[in-house]
Amino acid sequence: MKTFKILTLVGIISFAFYSFTTLTAQEPWPVPAKYQTMKNPVAPKTDAAIGKSLYTKHCKSCHGTEGYGDGPKAKEMKGDLGDFSSKKFQAQSDGALFYKTSIGRKDMPEFTKKMPSDEDRWLIVNYMRTLAEK
Repeated sequence: MKTFKILTLVGIISFAFYSFTTLTAQEPWPVPAKYQTMKNPVAPKTDAAIGKSLYTKHCKSCHGTEGYGDGPKAKEMKGDLGDFSSKKFQAQSDGALFYKTSIGRKDMPEFTKKMPSDEDRWLIVNYMRTLAEK
């Protein structure tokens, strides 16, 4: 009986550890080379209010006001939504962010259909840059 309790406890702890690591670890999101080096054609200060407005309309519900991945819909999503304020996130090229915003994956929708204007998606990339840790 004691062995059964120990095995049960080890099983519960193992399951909890596995669940925690799969929820917090963001799986790699490969970005094609052409996007890695793609330059943002929209200057950072251009239409900043529009970038913020587009982010609020299309991104805030999942990614949150400050980009922490804590929006009202975040709990419904699977996986890590990322932290736009983090150095790791901000280290990505503009082209990589444009690709991910445009193409999406899993719970992240493809925004080329919802937002067909490339310029609008670039404006969101510019806005995401303003969410960097100060």
